[in-house]
Amino acid sequence: MSVVRDFEELAIFQKARELSKKIYPITQRGEFKYDTRFVQQIRAAAGSIMDNIAEGVEGGGNKEFMNFLYIAKGSCGEVRSQLIRANDLGYLTKEEYDELYTECRKLSAGIMNFIKEIRTSEFAGAKFKEFNGSKVQED
Repeated sequence: MSVVRDFEELAIFQKARELSKKIYPITQRGEFKYDTRFVQQIRAAAGSIMDNIAEGVEGGGNKEFMNFLYIAKGSCGEVRSQLIRANDLGYLTKEEYDELYTECRKLSAGIMNFIKEIRTSEFAGAKFKEFNGSKVQED
């Protein structure tokens, strides 16, 4: 596994960002925009996916990173649940619902695959480095 230097380079971050960007316009129209608590909730959950991926990378250690990825995966599930509710309430077209729901499923699977990759990696995380054969924590 190569070292991740910037969270922006991760495909899962890029996909989470795209999902978040798609959520905003649908919450600004029709009856959806008047359901303010729901609008805040789905936007926050979508943003939480990308934010937790970023925070995991910046945290530095693999255990911390995996924890943040699990939180991001949970937020992805939360968005899926909210999409189901939005669809039930008639806030989405069938095409919007199908597209966004499928994107969430794929993103969730991508996050899980990344967790598995980290789990099997020998790299301890960015906050650790090798120095004369022994690991030391970076400042």
